[in-house]
Amino acid sequence: MDDIDRKILRTLQDHPEMPLADLAPLVGLSQTPCWRRLKKLESQGTIRGRAVLLDPAMLGLTVNVFAYIKLKSHDEATLEALESAVEKHSEIIECFSMSGDSDYLLRVIVASVEAYERFLKRELLHLPGVGSINSSFALKRVKETTVLPI
Repeated sequence: MDDIDRKILRTLQDHPEMPLADLAPLVGLSQTPCWRRLKKLESQGTIRGRAVLLDPAMLGLTVNVFAYIKLKSHDEATLEALESAVEKHSEIIECFSMSGDSDYLLRVIVASVEAYERFLKRELLHLPGVGSINSSFALKRVKETTVLPI
């Protein structure tokens, strides 16, 4: 990856909808070489896709919860079962395997504290291998970005 590739990536992070005709001159290329670089970055997986970012509050999803999960068992089957089960819940928008005191950290987004309580009781506590869950509620979002420091 060279400076031109990085410039393409920085530009697309800020303007993912930018047409190739506008992108190419911004990064100092004609359209065909720019297109080739874009296709290479996509095929390598550097560019995983493009997304529309929605405002959760405008959709009534105002409660962000961080659920720290400790497992009863750490065998491969349990880990794979939990990770597979997490994929099935749209309320879980991020899941990290962790080092330290917790085995997993989930970011859950819901409409209310009551909605989280229902989700916790009906779904989270029944995920494979869950021993305990410690939940923390975000008070406010201080920073949010999808832009990587490249």
